[in-house]
Amino acid sequence: MQIASNTFTNSKLEQFFVTMLQEMYWSEQHLVNVLSTMTGAATNDELIQAFDQHKQQTEEHVKIVERAFEILGLPAEAEPSMGLQGLFDEGWQVIDETDEGSAQRDVALIIAAQKVEHYEIACYGSLVTLAATLGETDVADLLRTVLAEEKETDATLTIIAESKINAQASEETM
Repeated sequence: MQIASNTFTNSKLEQFFVTMLQEMYWSEQHLVNVLSTMTGAATNDELIQAFDQHKQQTEEHVKIVERAFEILGLPAEAEPSMGLQGLFDEGWQVIDETDEGSAQRDVALIIAAQKVEHYEIACYGSLVTLAATLGETDVADLLRTVLAEEKETDATLTIIAESKINAQASEETM
Protein backbone atom coordinates (compact mmCIF):
# COMPACT_ATOMS: atom_id res chain seq x y z
CA MET A 1 0.00 0.00 0.00
CA GLN A 2 1.60 3.24 -1.09
CA ILE A 3 1.06 6.47 0.79
CA ALA A 4 -0.76 8.78 -1.61
CA SER A 5 -0.24 12.15 0.06
CA ASN A 6 3.36 12.60 -1.15
CA THR A 7 5.47 11.37 -4.01
CA PHE A 8 7.23 8.57 -2.15
CA THR A 9 8.13 5.35 -3.82
CA ASN A 10 6.64 2.28 -2.24
CA SER A 11 9.57 1.92 0.17
CA LYS A 12 9.95 -0.79 2.77
CA LEU A 13 9.93 1.89 5.49
CA GLU A 14 6.66 3.27 4.15
CA GLN A 15 5.13 -0.22 4.13
CA PHE A 16 6.34 -0.85 7.68
CA PHE A 17 4.88 2.49 8.82
CA VAL A 18 1.48 1.66 7.31
CA THR A 19 1.50 -1.80 8.89
CA MET A 20 2.30 -0.31 12.31
CA LEU A 21 -0.49 2.24 11.88
CA GLN A 22 -2.91 -0.55 10.93
CA GLU A 23 -1.90 -2.50 14.04
CA MET A 24 -2.48 0.53 16.26
CA TYR A 25 -5.86 1.07 14.62
CA TRP A 26 -6.81 -2.53 15.47
CA SER A 27 -5.45 -2.10 18.99
CA GLU A 28 -7.36 1.10 19.71
CA GLN A 29 -10.59 -0.46 18.43
CA HIS A 30 -10.17 -3.49 20.70
CA LEU A 31 -8.91 -1.49 23.67
CA VAL A 32 -12.30 0.23 23.93
CA ASN A 33 -13.85 -3.14 24.89
CA VAL A 34 -10.94 -4.12 27.12
CA LEU A 35 -11.26 -0.86 29.06
CA SER A 36 -14.99 -1.43 29.53
CA THR A 37 -14.23 -4.80 31.10
CA MET A 38 -11.45 -3.36 33.27
CA THR A 39 -13.74 -0.57 34.45
CA GLY A 40 -16.32 -3.15 35.50
CA ALA A 41 -13.69 -5.26 37.29
CA ALA A 42 -12.09 -2.41 39.26
CA THR A 43 -13.27 -1.36 42.72
CA ASN A 44 -11.30 1.81 43.49
CA ASP A 45 -13.29 4.89 42.42
CA GLU A 46 -10.23 6.74 41.10
CA LEU A 47 -9.22 3.71 39.06
CA ILE A 48 -12.72 3.28 37.67
CA GLN A 49 -12.72 6.95 36.68
CA ALA A 50 -9.25 6.66 35.09
CA PHE A 51 -10.28 3.61 33.05
CA ASP A 52 -13.50 5.30 31.98
CA GLN A 53 -11.67 8.48 30.97
CA HIS A 54 -9.10 6.48 29.01
CA LYS A 55 -11.90 4.58 27.27
CA GLN A 56 -13.29 7.92 26.08
CA GLN A 57 -9.80 8.98 24.94
CA THR A 58 -9.35 5.65 23.17
CA GLU A 59 -12.59 6.19 21.24
CA GLU A 60 -11.05 9.49 20.09
CA HIS A 61 -7.76 7.74 19.29
CA VAL A 62 -9.65 5.51 16.85
CA LYS A 63 -10.88 8.66 15.08
CA ILE A 64 -7.41 10.22 15.12
CA VAL A 65 -5.85 7.15 13.51
CA GLU A 66 -8.65 7.17 10.92
CA ARG A 67 -7.78 10.81 10.21
CA ALA A 68 -4.10 9.82 9.78
CA PHE A 69 -5.11 7.24 7.17
CA GLU A 70 -7.22 9.88 5.45
CA ILE A 71 -4.29 12.32 5.30
CA LEU A 72 -2.14 9.54 3.85
CA GLY A 73 -4.78 8.84 1.21
CA LEU A 74 -5.28 5.28 2.45
CA PRO A 75 -8.32 3.35 3.65
CA ALA A 76 -8.42 2.84 7.41
CA GLU A 77 -7.73 -0.87 7.70
CA ALA A 78 -7.03 -2.76 10.89
CA GLU A 79 -4.29 -5.36 11.17
CA PRO A 80 -4.22 -7.55 14.29
CA SER A 81 -1.35 -6.82 16.68
CA MET A 82 -0.04 -10.02 18.22
CA GLY A 83 1.84 -8.03 20.87
CA LEU A 84 -1.18 -6.14 22.12
CA GLN A 85 -3.42 -9.20 21.81
CA GLY A 86 -1.08 -10.92 24.26
CA LEU A 87 -1.29 -7.99 26.65
CA PHE A 88 -5.09 -7.90 26.35
CA ASP A 89 -5.16 -11.62 27.15
CA GLU A 90 -3.05 -10.95 30.24
CA GLY A 91 -5.66 -8.41 31.35
CA TRP A 92 -8.40 -11.03 31.11
CA GLN A 93 -6.18 -13.46 33.01
CA VAL A 94 -5.60 -11.12 35.97
CA ILE A 95 -9.34 -10.68 36.30
CA ASP A 96 -9.81 -14.45 36.38
CA GLU A 97 -6.97 -15.00 38.86
CA THR A 98 -7.81 -12.33 41.45
CA ASP A 99 -10.65 -11.94 43.92
CA GLU A 100 -13.52 -9.69 42.97
CA GLY A 101 -13.56 -6.49 45.04
CA SER A 102 -9.96 -6.85 46.19
CA ALA A 103 -7.21 -4.26 46.14
CA GLN A 104 -5.00 -7.01 44.71
CA ARG A 105 -7.25 -7.09 41.63
CA ASP A 106 -6.97 -3.31 41.30
CA VAL A 107 -3.16 -3.57 41.51
CA ALA A 108 -3.18 -6.32 38.87
CA LEU A 109 -5.48 -4.26 36.63
CA ILE A 110 -3.18 -1.25 36.92
CA ILE A 111 -0.15 -3.34 36.01
CA ALA A 112 -1.97 -4.92 33.06
CA ALA A 113 -3.11 -1.49 31.87
CA GLN A 114 0.37 0.00 32.23
CA LYS A 115 1.84 -2.81 30.14
CA VAL A 116 -0.58 -1.83 27.37
CA GLU A 117 0.23 1.87 27.85
CA HIS A 118 3.97 1.23 27.63
CA TYR A 119 3.50 -0.78 24.44
CA GLU A 120 1.35 2.00 22.96
CA ILE A 121 3.87 4.66 24.02
CA ALA A 122 6.64 2.74 22.25
CA CYS A 123 4.55 2.30 19.10
CA TYR A 124 3.21 5.83 18.91
CA GLY A 125 6.64 7.28 19.64
CA SER A 126 8.04 5.25 16.75
CA LEU A 127 5.14 6.19 14.48
CA VAL A 128 5.68 9.89 15.19
CA THR A 129 9.36 9.56 14.31
CA LEU A 130 8.66 7.55 11.15
CA ALA A 131 5.92 9.94 10.01
CA ALA A 132 8.38 12.83 10.37
CA THR A 133 11.04 10.86 8.50
CA LEU A 134 8.57 10.22 5.67
CA GLY A 135 7.68 13.93 5.53
CA GLU A 136 4.20 13.40 6.91
CA THR A 137 4.28 16.21 9.48
CA ASP A 138 0.48 16.45 9.78
CA VAL A 139 0.31 12.76 10.61
CA ALA A 140 3.21 13.11 13.05
CA ASP A 141 1.37 15.95 14.81
CA LEU A 142 -1.86 13.90 15.08
CA LEU A 143 -0.05 10.89 16.48
CA ARG A 144 1.95 13.07 18.88
CA THR A 145 -1.37 14.03 20.49
CA VAL A 146 -2.21 10.37 21.07
CA LEU A 147 1.30 9.73 22.41
CA ALA A 148 0.91 12.53 24.97
CA GLU A 149 -2.41 11.12 26.19
CA GLU A 150 -0.94 7.62 26.53
CA LYS A 151 1.88 9.04 28.67
CA GLU A 152 -0.62 10.96 30.82
CA THR A 153 -2.68 7.81 31.38
CA ASP A 154 0.42 5.89 32.44
CA ALA A 155 1.35 8.64 34.92
CA THR A 156 -2.20 8.74 36.29
CA LEU A 157 -2.19 4.98 36.86
CA THR A 158 1.12 5.25 38.73
CA ILE A 159 -0.27 7.97 40.99
CA ILE A 160 -3.40 5.91 41.73
CA ALA A 161 -1.33 2.82 42.55
CA GLU A 162 1.11 4.67 44.77
CA SER A 163 -1.50 6.78 46.56
CA LYS A 164 -3.14 3.84 48.36
CA ILE A 165 -4.04 0.80 46.27
CA ASN A 166 -0.62 -0.85 46.55
CA ALA A 167 -0.61 -0.35 50.34
CA GLN A 168 -4.16 -1.66 50.66
CA ALA A 169 -3.27 -4.77 48.65
CA SER A 170 -0.24 -5.42 50.86
CA GLU A 171 -2.56 -5.61 53.89
CA GLU A 172 -5.02 -8.08 52.36
CA THR A 173 -4.78 -11.56 53.78
CA MET A 174 -5.15 -14.84 51.98
